[in-house]
Amino acid sequence: MLTLYHSPESRSSAILTLIEEMGISDWITLHQVTIPRIDGSGGRDPANPHPEGKVPALVQDGTVITERAAIMLVLTTMFPDSGLAPAVGSPDWGAFVTWLTWYQGVVEPVVIFQGAEISHPWLTATFRGPDEVAARLRAALQKGPWLMGEHFTAADILLHSPYAWFPAATPDDPLIRDWVERCKARPARQRVLQAEAARRAA
Repeated sequence: MLTLYHSPESRSSAILTLIEEMGISDWITLHQVTIPRIDGSGGRDPANPHPEGKVPALVQDGTVITERAAIMLVLTTMFPDSGLAPAVGSPDWGAFVTWLTWYQGVVEPVVIFQGAEISHPWLTATFRGPDEVAARLRAALQKGPWLMGEHFTAADILLHSPYAWFPAATPDDPLIRDWVERCKARPARQRVLQAEAARRAA
């Protein structure tokens, strides 16, 4: 049994998009919870099993899995025929895992520091910065049209997500901006946004 703990307009929306792209929604129970928001609204939900009260959290037969990259790896491995990841153990799978973990370990911190206008030599030495992130994305997309080449994968869902929610951070690069817009325009993502709007209105 799989249960996804989710809150609208949050990081977990990317997991809903992945589930929609994979066509596996019938396999997953969606449990909507509240979370503390930056504007002070919301609050920690006692029903949420995430250790820090965040989302997403995926529960698989009693085991709690957090962090979007980990959840994406679990789901694409459990449902390998979905086409959203290369075959496990293949060289392409190694590249795919690299994209997901690079996002968690580098891209998200860089975007957050950028948005918060925080700068320090330690941060630059550890994570580099927006220019280095943009250069790495551009190098992949020049071979594109997607990060993994000809095939759209969960890596595109995860890597474009900060720019979809924080457009001001999007590199001023036509190739990257076009990729972000193509990710945002995919039918699966549009269906997720429509469903979330309907849930908020209910």
